[in-house]
Amino acid sequence: MKKALLDALEKKYEAEIAEADATVHIYLNNSVGIGEHPQHITELDKLIIKIADAEDKLKILKEFQ
Repeated sequence: MKKALLDALEKKYEAEIAEADATVHIYLNNSVGIGEHPQHITELDKLIIKIADAEDKLKILKEFQ
């Protein structure tokens, strides 16, 4: 049970990183496709925070494995 829970959390955090990373790449390579977000810097900052948060959680999670 412990392993299943830890694995699920790991996958959740990895998915959060992948989603934010993909969105950052869209902003950087095709910002025209994001018309509803005129504040690109603010949105990119939020995505970087999301990545950092999930990466920190992954590091902490490794301590429990």
